Amino acid sequence: MNNNVQNTIADVFDEIAQGLEDGNFGSRPRVGVTLVGSEHGEEEVLRGAELAQANDSSIQVVALGTLKSDKVEIVAANDPEEAHKKMDEMLESGQLDAAVTMHYTFPIGVSTVGHPTTPGFGKAMFVANTTGTSDMERISAMVKNAISGIAVAKANGIKDPTVGILNIDGARQVEISLKKLQDNGYNIHFTQSHRADGGVVMRGNDLLQGVPDVMVMDTLTGNIVMKVMSSFLTGGSYESVGDGYGPGVGKGYDKIINIISRASGANVIAGALSYAGNCAKGNLTDKVNAEFKAAEKAGLSEILDNLTASPKKDDSAEEVKEPAKKAVSEAILGIDILVLEDAVTELWKSDIYATSGMGCTGPVVMVAPEDESHAREVLKSADFL
Repeated sequence: MNNNVQNTIADVFDEIAQGLEDGNFGSRPRVGVTLVGSEHGEEEVLRGAELAQANDSSIQVVALGTLKSDKVEIVAANDPEEAHKKMDEMLESGQLDAAVTMHYTFPIGVSTVGHPTTPGFGKAMFVANTTGTSDMERISAMVKNAISGIAVAKANGIKDPTVGILNIDGARQVEISLKKLQDNGYNIHFTQSHRADGGVVMRGNDLLQGVPDVMVMDTLTGNIVMKVMSSFLTGGSYESVGDGYGPGVGKGYDKIINIISRASGANVIAGALSYAGNCAKGNLTDKVNAEFKAAEKAGLSEILDNLTASPKKDDSAEEVKEPAKKAVSEAILGIDILVLEDAVTELWKSDIYATSGMGCTGPVVMVAPEDESHAREVLKSADFL
């Protein structure tokens, strides 16, 4: 028997022995973490790395920094720049399957899907998205964030993740766009708010309770949400809860790099390492590309183009006159605040008197009871609803 065969057999027996010891058979993803750059020092990050290795036998943790450890593999790196360079090289060469790091720059089109633990019921939820930029246009970015969030949830074992949209500027336009994708055959499962009036647009209550599997928002809002969720028990200086800001996701992006804050503590770092490992085991990059392919088949590009297209100049816009005033007591919800006044003008064109307002759940158009049915038809045909 030659040496190569003997070595192969030995490797197999080593794998079996490791599997009997930790209950994990098959290949374990190697997940790197950069130690340098934390506001709490390398020791805190290393403690998170060692905690992850102790608690999650399905991954192999590799730490890049200046410290030593007998519990995880160490790769020497003296500063954040060197650590990032070595991390990128190891990901490129296949020495790492995924990585966790701080303050990393992604290309435009890639943003991260966070995984906080919500304070209401202690439920984990995917926040889409939390850092980076999916698109230079905000509403388009949020639509893409929804698709990215679904892909990450699927990679983490949720077959049919539910989706909700946080009640922020642009939420209704995102809802309309996603429902167009759904009507065109894209497989998306909307949840309902736990508030009495329901709807896919989520209130702050739903955020705290973790109602949807995937909560959609812009990345700046998502970043604030993550910071509040992860450090609400500590006063903000130390992130103690959740799994970090998540993997950078975008169509065609081929690396799994999860982000943590420089304020993240050991528990969050440990969670981020397991999160990254789950993304690797769940073939995240393949799932992202498959999800965007399905969305493209349902007309994603056309829908996004319509969002960003310059409105046609209406020469008659200045001639639109306000109809005769009447008492308005019926509220039409579901119109985004960014186009609220345009919706009112659209009704005036049809000789329906309407005014704009702000209810407790967001912007509303007010019309007379006898005009409500016709007003809804007009607004739907003009894509305001």
